[in-house]
Amino acid sequence: MITIFILFFPLLASLLFLFSGNENAKKIALGISVIELAVSIFAAIQFIPDSNVQFALHVDWIRTLGISFHVGMDGISLLMVLLTSFLVPIIILSSFSKEYANAKSFYFLILLMECGLQGVFLSQNTFLFYIFWEVALIPIYFIAALWGGDKRIQVTLKFFIYTILGSLFMLIAFIYLYLQSPTQTMDFQSLYQIALSRSTQGILFWAFFLAFAIKMPIFPFHTWQPDTYAEAPTPGSMLLSGIMLKMGVYGVIRFILPMLPLGMEDWGNTAIVLSVIGIVYGSLIAMVQKDLKRLIAYSSIAHVGLISAGIFTLNAQGLTGGIIQMLSHGLCVVGLFFVVDLIKKRTGTRIITELGGIAEKSPALAIYFMIIMLGSIALPLTSGFIGEYLMLTGLYEYNPYLAGIAGLGIIFGAVYMLNMYKRTMYGLSPLQSSEFKSLSMAENTALFALSASILWIGIYPETFLHLARPAANHLLEIAKH
Repeated sequence: MITIFILFFPLLASLLFLFSGNENAKKIALGISVIELAVSIFAAIQFIPDSNVQFALHVDWIRTLGISFHVGMDGISLLMVLLTSFLVPIIILSSFSKEYANAKSFYFLILLMECGLQGVFLSQNTFLFYIFWEVALIPIYFIAALWGGDKRIQVTLKFFIYTILGSLFMLIAFIYLYLQSPTQTMDFQSLYQIALSRSTQGILFWAFFLAFAIKMPIFPFHTWQPDTYAEAPTPGSMLLSGIMLKMGVYGVIRFILPMLPLGMEDWGNTAIVLSVIGIVYGSLIAMVQKDLKRLIAYSSIAHVGLISAGIFTLNAQGLTGGIIQMLSHGLCVVGLFFVVDLIKKRTGTRIITELGGIAEKSPALAIYFMIIMLGSIALPLTSGFIGEYLMLTGLYEYNPYLAGIAGLGIIFGAVYMLNMYKRTMYGLSPLQSSEFKSLSMAENTALFALSASILWIGIYPETFLHLARPAANHLLEIAKH
């Protein structure tokens, strides 16, 4: 079964680390992740673009509690599986130029996290979803705590407390829904059919929203994010921003939208307002950052705010745009963190005022950086454009004033991104008299793959839109009945 392979292959294959030395760990991890990507692409080729859950496996697990091992994928799940499978090899490639202490453990944790992430996106049972949700949290905690910066312990502890508390709210909501289910099952489709009062839906809305808003994160539940992104090793920052925050957005799509339509009526506007505040807040803070990594961290808050706002509009444009933008954001933010890491390795600094003249030393890096940066600011023909266009269209349909405020994020984003690019790539700096190493084959491969994908989505977005649209429309139909 292809779904089982995608789910468990990274974990089972990583047992090879037990028989390998640290010097071969990165190559083994890359090989495992490339096989995972190839199988995910094969699944996408075989996938029929409709709203049905495909490649499903449903086996009773704990029958007395309505818990089953139920996995499968619709179009939304498939896109998240593809994103995860594509980014993990990129993240591993990005680490090839650095030697990590106890490399076997480092790469094992990355592959364990891939297993957890795929489990979240493939689960069709809430108990299974919760298990994989927590499984994905454990590896990133150790990656950040063991290989992070000087403040890694206190920063990682704050992140852990935030996410665990959010997870508890989600678990309580799942248990309540299970108790209300007439069939006493925890499968998604059964829970979608439960009739709940308006007040109950309001309470459940906040239980789910707190869990997902912390994971994304949405203002004002974002305070763990900038420090964690800055202190985590670059592969950890990539995993957090490129894939893990998509778990929160995916949770909103999978649970809040179809299960709690009355809760959405009462509290959806509040969620959109908080998301729009996050867009402006994240953008303004990013504009004054001197550290490249923190600038990207705050820009991520702004971008995720727009994704959240688009999804909570509960219309087809906003939801479809949000799904496509999850792909674009994953590609762009991983690319930006990668470029920052390359600059830090070669110059010893991430401070913008201490950089400059890099384009003269490495034209290839400047070109890749330009493509990734333009994707982040949603230039037409890049991946960011189609998603932001659809989300702003959906938000305008919902409320023109909120759409106007959210649109400021695009303007602010262009200001701080273009300014960052100009100050790091051009001008005079001590780099003029220093050596700047050329890109290695692994670095070139990773940056080329990211840049090509950003252009692919921008030039021909229908490749991915036709997968997302049927499942998105199906969830909206459930929400409206």
